[in-house]
Amino acid sequence: MEAESGLTPLYHMTQQAHIEIALDGKGNFRRACVIDRENTIIPATEQSATARTSAVVPHPLCDHVKYCAGDYKETGDEGNEYFEAYRKQIQEWCESTCSDPKATAILKYIEKQTLLRDLIKEGVMPVDSEKHLLRTWPSKEEKPPLFKQLTPDKGVYKPQNALIRWRVEIPNDPVPEVWKDTNLQDAWIRFCTVKEEAKVVDLCMVTGIKAALATKHPNRLRGGKDNAKLISNKKEEDSDFVYLGRFDRVSQAAGVASQVSQKAHSALQWLIKRQGFRNGDQVIVAWATSGQEIPDPFRNSKDLFDIPIDNVEQDERHSSTDVGQTFALRLNKYIAGYRTVLGSSQDIVVMGLDSASPGRMAITYYRELTGSEFLDRVEVWHKVFAWHQNYSKDLKFVGAPSPKDIAEAAYGRAKDDGLKKLHKASVERLLPCIIDGQYFPRDLMDTAIRRICNRAGLDNWEFEKNLGISCSLFRGYFKERSYQMALERDRTARDYLYGRLLAVADHIEGRALHIAGEKRETSAARLMQRFADHPYSTWRNIELSLVPYKNRLRTKRPLFLSEMEKQLDEINGKFQSQDFVNDRRLSGEFLLGYHCQRQTLWNKTDAYEAGDNEGSDKTGEKP
Repeated sequence: MEAESGLTPLYHMTQQAHIEIALDGKGNFRRACVIDRENTIIPATEQSATARTSAVVPHPLCDHVKYCAGDYKETGDEGNEYFEAYRKQIQEWCESTCSDPKATAILKYIEKQTLLRDLIKEGVMPVDSEKHLLRTWPSKEEKPPLFKQLTPDKGVYKPQNALIRWRVEIPNDPVPEVWKDTNLQDAWIRFCTVKEEAKVVDLCMVTGIKAALATKHPNRLRGGKDNAKLISNKKEEDSDFVYLGRFDRVSQAAGVASQVSQKAHSALQWLIKRQGFRNGDQVIVAWATSGQEIPDPFRNSKDLFDIPIDNVEQDERHSSTDVGQTFALRLNKYIAGYRTVLGSSQDIVVMGLDSASPGRMAITYYRELTGSEFLDRVEVWHKVFAWHQNYSKDLKFVGAPSPKDIAEAAYGRAKDDGLKKLHKASVERLLPCIIDGQYFPRDLMDTAIRRICNRAGLDNWEFEKNLGISCSLFRGYFKERSYQMALERDRTARDYLYGRLLAVADHIEGRALHIAGEKRETSAARLMQRFADHPYSTWRNIELSLVPYKNRLRTKRPLFLSEMEKQLDEINGKFQSQDFVNDRRLSGEFLLGYHCQRQTLWNKTDAYEAGDNEGSDKTGEKP
């Protein structure tokens, strides 16, 4: 049924349970234990699912200790109003025609009012020598099992708020767990349906038919502690709406049938949990209305298609052709597989949700597309913004970065609330670029490029990751220039050539430092920011700094140095007229030239080293 597929049944909700109590079919206590916090499907009312902050609103079956235990009393209280409300509600259910044997057994047990005493006897509830509940515990001592599952509030535990779930062990009953018993769930649904039929019906604005309307709508769409609601109002009386001069009664303001609201919220909650993209409070989810699997548009190419790149790397090493063509062919095959399943007429929905306050949620983005439109735009995004990505030593691929990676490349990791807001705003701005095919934001690209140029302010792994992302953004923004993902030796653009020069200089000094066993940044790395702002004047400084390293290489690696000097001469010869002496700021194009030239040099270094070592063996010199 629905619970097994992940959907919460009608008039139910998911809560984290802390204590499990086992009873027999006659309502006699058998045992109790603390369990690891586990999501448990429990029956709920419209009020208990949405309004349990300060009001006394019990769940029908599984609830906190203070609701279930008749012998629990707050300090100074004569009775337990929580228990009385809980007992009255479960009694009403058990006395109806929709009762269930397990619910009846639980009612018989709680009416004995020995629950707290039984939990103390079983060692579940920690108490002091006078049998009073403990609420604090020394941090250096081993915590009781229950305190390990509860979250303290300023060092104070609230064991009375531990959630109880029940087991009723009846002979020949294969499902003693009440949260798994579909017969019990159906009994509660029938009970609620009968009560709904007794309510005044009105027009549901979703279905267009008359039904019992919801007065409270579910929350917890994004998780167990999410109190923000998609549909809510602060006015609950008819008179609150009448005086506004627009309505005759409250149901005219937002009329949604109770079951319709629960089904819609349950389905959306399931979709978010199953395939939603999360960025703090921001959630974006895409789905096919037919239920077919679709590619997640918010992942990078590697996570989305899991495209192998072994052959791509081989092509790059042994061929001068654009590796992007190989990537595009493989991407086409993966997209073609989805086209076969989805077809061209099936609807795809993309929705973004976010909340500006703890209690209010809004739909920040909503699009409906056909399957063919959706796949076309996802394919274009991953083709146009594809580049060599180097996320880590074990994660290298050719493809497009995810929106979250782009936000991190532009602004860094979200370590405070200000950066978190920037990240969410950036991801939201990228949605239309992926789904609607809109232009990429120029300022976001410029921010990422400026940040990567400040190489001294980045860790090495962060520089390598953000370099590939920045190149992706520049290549995608200027897609009409048709940049290839392999070194373009015939491209004579000033910025591209300057990037190539910087890569060669960085490689020469880096190889010399490696031979000497020195571990420090090269001059090209340290001066990258200044080079991006003033390339001509900075290049003179970098070139002069290479002299001692060239002398070292001339002795140790003559073949390597000879090839690098040829590379420098070749690049210098491609500058047109006065482009070389022009000291204006470089665009992000220089990163493309830098990255492609550097990759080409890395792939060929082994060949140069082999030649130098062979010559060294003949002369008796050490390499």
